Amino acid sequence: MNSAEITDLRPLKPEDLDRVVEIDARITGRSRRLFFEKRLQAALADPHGFIALAVEGAGAALTGYAIARLQNGEFGDDHRVAVLDVIGVDPDTQHSGAGTTLLEGISARLKKMNISELRTQVDWQDRDLTHFFAAAGFDLAFDQVLERPLISAH
Repeated sequence: MNSAEITDLRPLKPEDLDRVVEIDARITGRSRRLFFEKRLQAALADPHGFIALAVEGAGAALTGYAIARLQNGEFGDDHRVAVLDVIGVDPDTQHSGAGTTLLEGISARLKKMNISELRTQVDWQDRDLTHFFAAAGFDLAFDQVLERPLISAH
């Protein structure tokens, strides 16, 4: 598939759940149905707090999805930002422009809301996704995520 075959960018719908879970399982090697059930339900229940998009290819088949959550600042900062929680494109249609279309759709909606920043996290070892985000204009943030295990690994 090439980018000319991307036919539609639209909001995610409840009936997209099975296809989203299928695409994600093909990407990650495991089903994360519960995560997507909860995230899609939250996004549909709060359209002012989320942006949830789907991209379709020829034949109106869902080929990709993205969900971003809107935040009213964090750690004492009061400016609104969006956090891209998940993005996925069917492995058979990757490199078609679908991921870029999803990011452009989210960005366009954010601009209308006067939100000027989109954040996400990526596994540093995931070179394909890191490259995708770098090519889309993402850069390392000034702030770094810190974590501390609470359970001993003994």
